Formats: sequence, C-alpha cells, structure tokens
Amino acid sequence: MQRIVITGASRGIGLEFVRQYVDRGDRVFAACRDPKRANDLNELAAAEPKRLTVLPLDVSDAASIRAAHDQLRLHADAIDVLINNAAVYDRRPGAAGQTDRGEQQLGELTFDDALAVLRTNAVAPLIVAQTFRDLLRAGHKSRVVSITSGYGSVSGNTRGYPYHYSASKAALNQYMRSLAADLAKDQVTTIVMNPGWVRTDMGGPNATLTADRSVSGMIAVIDALTPRDNNKFLDWQGVEQAW
Repeated sequence: MQRIVITGASRGIGLEFVRQYVDRGDRVFAACRDPKRANDLNELAAAEPKRLTVLPLDVSDAASIRAAHDQLRLHADAIDVLINNAAVYDRRPGAAGQTDRGEQQLGELTFDDALAVLRTNAVAPLIVAQTFRDLLRAGHKSRVVSITSGYGSVSGNTRGYPYHYSASKAALNQYMRSLAADLAKDQVTTIVMNPGWVRTDMGGPNATLTADRSVSGMIAVIDALTPRDNNKFLDWQGVEQAW
C-alpha cells in the first residue's frame, strides 16, 4: 500500500487518480481548494473512509499549503507519491479548454493574467514539494510527479502555443529539473509527465484520451519509476518527451 497525495483532486485527471488509487487499495490524501463543493470526491471519501482523506488546499496560497501539510501529518508520518496535478488554463472563471486560446491572445495579454497562471501552474508545485519534503524523505522509494503538458515543450512550439499556459508548463518543467537535483539527495525521484490530450473540462470534448486511460497509463509509469528516471519528461505511456 502506497501513501499518495494528489492536488487538484476534485475533478478531471485528479479525481480519476483518486478513484484508481483507492480502488487498488492505496492510502490517498486528496487535496482540493473547496472540499465543500467537491461532491464526487466526498462521495468517494464516504465510501472509503479508511483509504481516502480529503484535504483543503489552495496551492496558490503558502498558508494553505502549510495547513494541508500539518493536517496530513495527523494521519501519516510519510508519503510515497506526491502528484502535483492542480492547474488552471487561464484565470477567468469557467475558462475555455485547450482548443480556445481564451484571454491568451495577442492584444489581450496582461501582467495579472500571466502571473496568476504562472503562480498556480509553475510556482505552486515547487512550493508544495518543498513544504512536503520531510514527508517525502520519510517515504518508501518516494516520487514527485508533476503533471505538465505537451505545451510545455519549448522545442515543440513551432506554431504558437497559448501564451500563459504554455509558458507556465515550460516554467514548471524547469523548476522540476532543479528540484530533481536537490531531492535526489533525499532518494526522491522527480519527474514531469504529459497526460496527453484528455477529455476533461480543461481538455474539452474533442480530446483523444479518456481520463481513465490516461491515468491508468500514468499510474503504471509511476509504479515503475526508479532513481534512473530522475529528471525525466515522460508521457502517459512512459515515452520520453522533448524539452
């Protein structure tokens, strides 16, 4: 049984990670910004109270991250997997999926929009990992997995990616490459993972992958990680991606 923390766990890929890990018997700590509104997640927790704990966590807020860490320590003294999944596409409520550039069009770009996306998608996973470092250090073959995107590939951007989202994922990749060097000293393996184009609120209805298929593939990859995989950029099938 593994002890697993998943951020952004109330819907989409995050919720599917929760379902699959709980179904196979792992101990899951599912973090989301507003647990009171996370109906699907709360139903799972009610059905599996010994396997699933829901934690309030706004990844863009340092105090919230510390509070989630302290609450988790009441239940476990170590974690084996941290999945940094929480992310936004842009900062408008109800923002469109990846097929619509939304507020990320030339002529509509602002500092505030850019920094809001970068804070959540790039900086927050680093601060979460930093805060949870003691628990990761105490875990078994601990891994930090940050969910990135094909849009995070700098070399792949030949036709113009959505400005803020792609920049945030490229920044996430760079942060995690630096983090991988530090956490390797604690015997923690750190990677970034592209889940593919998944049919979620963010991915939209035309996406080519179901959440079930993407997540089952990612879990298989995560299970097979070894220290030799540290600092890699992998897709949901374990294929290395271009930085």
